[in-house]
Amino acid sequence: MGTIRCTLKKTGLITLFFSCSVFCFAQQNSPRATPPIKTPVSLRADISVEKVMNIGRLGVRLLQNQKTGEFWYSTFDGNVFRISDFDTPEAKEHKVFSAEDHGITRLQGAAFLGNTLFLCGNISVNEGKGTKGRMVKYELSGSKPVMKEVFNTVEYGTNATTFDHGWNALVVSPDKKFIYVNSGARTDHGEVQDNKGAYPNARDNALTANVFRIPVNAENLLLGTDAAKLKADGYLYAEGIRNAYDMTFDRKGNLFGVVNSGDYDQSEEMFWIRQGHHYGFPWQMAGVENPQQFSPWEPDPAKDAFISPGSHAWIVKYFRNDPNFPRIPEGVKFSPGVQNLGPDANEYRDIASGKIVDGDITGRTVSTFNAHSVPLGLVFDIKNALSTEFKGDGFVFRYGGGSDRPGTNLLRKSGKDLMHLDMSYNSAADNYYMKTTTIVNNFNAPVDAVMVDNKIYVMEHGTANSEGGRIWKVTLPKII
Repeated sequence: MGTIRCTLKKTGLITLFFSCSVFCFAQQNSPRATPPIKTPVSLRADISVEKVMNIGRLGVRLLQNQKTGEFWYSTFDGNVFRISDFDTPEAKEHKVFSAEDHGITRLQGAAFLGNTLFLCGNISVNEGKGTKGRMVKYELSGSKPVMKEVFNTVEYGTNATTFDHGWNALVVSPDKKFIYVNSGARTDHGEVQDNKGAYPNARDNALTANVFRIPVNAENLLLGTDAAKLKADGYLYAEGIRNAYDMTFDRKGNLFGVVNSGDYDQSEEMFWIRQGHHYGFPWQMAGVENPQQFSPWEPDPAKDAFISPGSHAWIVKYFRNDPNFPRIPEGVKFSPGVQNLGPDANEYRDIASGKIVDGDITGRTVSTFNAHSVPLGLVFDIKNALSTEFKGDGFVFRYGGGSDRPGTNLLRKSGKDLMHLDMSYNSAADNYYMKTTTIVNNFNAPVDAVMVDNKIYVMEHGTANSEGGRIWKVTLPKII
């Protein structure tokens, strides 16, 4: 879909979405009824789903130590667990680290390189009004784990909103020289978030809404907010990415990330993340321009169908006339998201009519998934272990959607599923296009995944007031 100027006069509707772990964690501390646990359902006879085990609360990252084969998982509040006898009836979790050990109180990233464990997230400063990004690594080969600091950032403002995504996804490069880390936006759509005046006029900065590349042997770095220096030092890799909460490499060595958009009804995206590229945030998401950059602007759900009257950004007036909104940097060209050809996850809100339509019917591609679907758990068949139909392909889960409640709109009906991504490179567009098909549905809260040969292990997030999360095993047809 091309870039579209927003001058809508439509009717609003309620949109629901998973914005960031800060908000979710806060919500989880309030008592509320826990929905019954559903059992995932395969939509194909040659794909099976089995429960592996129950795990504790607040699970965010599932990972495998490639050297030992052991599975580990980490939690949002800083705990790290090793799982013994994984995928057997004797499977058991063992707590290895806590926030007191590594100092990361909001832990959202974890990855292994050999027997070295990298952890990344945020710490709280200035009496909770500010934050710093932090990455550490543990060498686990010896009798006692040894921690080294990889980087800390300078202080910058956190905020009193639901949209502070923090430092999260980690992935090691195929050549094992670099570790890539995503730092999500600290805003919904680039608005001022000053934390009740503690950080006046603060919007996103060079340490947010970007992807960074750090040498795996780096230690004791201090990352500041000077974008030019971050680029010159080789750390700032790609810009304008609202929140690539999961990133991974395909079998050809291309880096991809899946991104959730904000409270405006723009599609969720999947990016082919390349060095030096800018992907549009906060000026453009999914080919739809952010109207707040065009002053004067009078946001109104009754006139703009992309604004839900029930959305947080509308209720607390983050959608507003904003004459000081930053201008697009001169000479910057935005790279589009991967284009979805359907048949699934390609519903979108039409800019002309304001209605939700299906790309299968309109014939338009979508950049990339239906709004508020929260794509997570991106994996690729990098070993070519699958049958011809799936060989070398990608797979992703949708955390959001999947509602069967009466009146649910098309952006929310499908979701909480596993989708097959049949991708192909389009040289004319210098981008990827893909066919997207749901193959398993009825998940609860799929948040991260690991692929081993023809099996995908997916972890479901368990809220603070629940009994915990779960790990399921999806077995796909393998090559003969």
